[in-house]
Amino acid sequence: MLRGQYGESDAERIADGLGKRRPVTLRVNTLKADPERVRARLDGEGIAYQDVPWSREALIIRDDREPRIRKLDLYENGEIYLQSLSSMIPAILAEPRAGETILDMAAAPGGKTTQMAALSGGRAQITACEKNKVRSDRLRFNLDRQGAGSVLVMNCDARKLDPCFSFDKILLDAPCSGSGTLYLPQADPAFTEELVRRSVRTQEALLSKALALLKRGGELIYSTCSVLECENESVVRRAVSSSLAELVPLKPPGETEDPDPRREEAVDEDPELSAGRIPLLPTSLPGTLCICPTGYYEGFFVAKLRRR
Repeated sequence: MLRGQYGESDAERIADGLGKRRPVTLRVNTLKADPERVRARLDGEGIAYQDVPWSREALIIRDDREPRIRKLDLYENGEIYLQSLSSMIPAILAEPRAGETILDMAAAPGGKTTQMAALSGGRAQITACEKNKVRSDRLRFNLDRQGAGSVLVMNCDARKLDPCFSFDKILLDAPCSGSGTLYLPQADPAFTEELVRRSVRTQEALLSKALALLKRGGELIYSTCSVLECENESVVRRAVSSSLAELVPLKPPGETEDPDPRREEAVDEDPELSAGRIPLLPTSLPGTLCICPTGYYEGFFVAKLRRR
């Protein structure tokens, strides 16, 4: 599938990235903690880390694994949240602001929900949907731990939301095949062509519902952890062709921001993390982003739509 879509060179590049073990990455929860104080506390624990140029809240843990990080008071108190770098990008591109009504359509376990709450200073009115009861309970737990008190949790299938709802912004991190997060040295029996087909049907239904719930002029972020066009560009292209929405071209986070002194340090440590160097794959729909899996990043797709 990768060779058919990308050609031999990029398919090998993706396969190489899917064969790497990524370090632990985390996000400082600014609802409860200051990024510089968290850095100082990690220094005090003797935990080596590296800054990420496009986000002052994101950190890469150099030598330690998750079990040690989970034992820290920082983690127990909800001052940090373990999250992959790629999965932080959709919420950043959603640009949540105070006073906005925002829907997270498939919210559990809550990484992007709590991130949007933090980015808005806790002042956006966020509704988080999760149809699975166990996952919904986990979502509530994480929201409470992270201090995201402005979030309303609905234990329901977002596809069945009453049409009386309407939102300024919607984040749809859609269920997908996970093709961008596979570990290729091991076979995953759960990854099948039927899984891909089923995912596409779910994605199309959720995106159609999202556009119906979005206010005129409102914006929607569609993302998946897949690198397959059928789950990404094709789904978005069909939504745009309905005339309900138009595509809003995206740039990777950090490309247009003012320089940060920490960026030079990051460039010196590892060129892959320099500003504007989020590793991208070609897409068939200009203005969308597809992140290539590497030693730091999972494969991820992001598009932004605006309701006409």
